[in-house]
Amino acid sequence: MKLQPDRLDVQSILGYGPGWVGLGSNGVAEKIEHSIVIGSRGEKFEWKCARFEDLTEAHFALLAETQPELVIFGSGTRLRFPPPAFMRALMQKRIGIETMDTLAACRTYNILAGEGRQVIAALLIEAAS
Repeated sequence: MKLQPDRLDVQSILGYGPGWVGLGSNGVAEKIEHSIVIGSRGEKFEWKCARFEDLTEAHFALLAETQPELVIFGSGTRLRFPPPAFMRALMQKRIGIETMDTLAACRTYNILAGEGRQVIAALLIEAAS
């Protein structure tokens, strides 16, 4: 599916499909085929997990270090919730987290980033089957 967002002044998600997301920032578009974290303040780094089962508390502690007001966790092709203990670092810093499948997380990130919110999207990109 290709998205046509309003003109955003922050990096945005331009499209997505099985096993990939398309990112855009400053007129440059790129196709990403691995799990990634992006943020409305320019954050962008690989999130080293290929499957939901690979996630650990350390993955979520890394998100807390970016100090957003909200984390959107895209759990892959279907909605799955990580164990509450994984979110300890986020809760300690009073950072909100919303869990949804990755495609819904892409859409939600664009809306919140476009509103000027300090948001991080942690997107689990699973290999296309």
